[in-house]
Amino acid sequence: MWEEVKDRLQSPASKLSIGQQQRLCLARGLAVEPEIILGDEPTSALDPISSKNIEEKFAELKSKYTIVMVTHSMSQARRIADHVIFMYFGEIVEHGPVSQVLQNPLQERTKEYVFGKIS
Repeated sequence: MWEEVKDRLQSPASKLSIGQQQRLCLARGLAVEPEIILGDEPTSALDPISSKNIEEKFAELKSKYTIVMVTHSMSQARRIADHVIFMYFGEIVEHGPVSQVLQNPLQERTKEYVFGKIS
C-alpha cells in the first residue's frame, strides 16, 4: 500500500479508494497488536483485485492471529477458512473444518444453503 499512497500522505483517508481504506483499517487494527482480528464482510464492497489483496493479507496473518470473519461468499470461505460456522437466523446450525461443512455438510439447512437452495 505504501507505493500507492506515499505521495499523498497529507490527504485525508476519505480520498483513498475503498480497497485502500479497507487495508488502512486492517493496518490500524494490527498496530495495536490484537489477539483476534474481526472481519465483518471485509471485502463486500471491493473490486476483485482489492478483495484478493485483503484475502492474501488474511491468509498471511492467520498463522499469527486468530481471525474471525463473516462472509456470505462460499468461495471466499473455501479460500480462507480453516474452520467454518454456519449460522441461520442467529442459530448455529453446523460447524467444523471447511472441507466438511462446505463440501459435505451434515445438516439439511447447511446443505440447502451451500448448494444454493436457500439464501
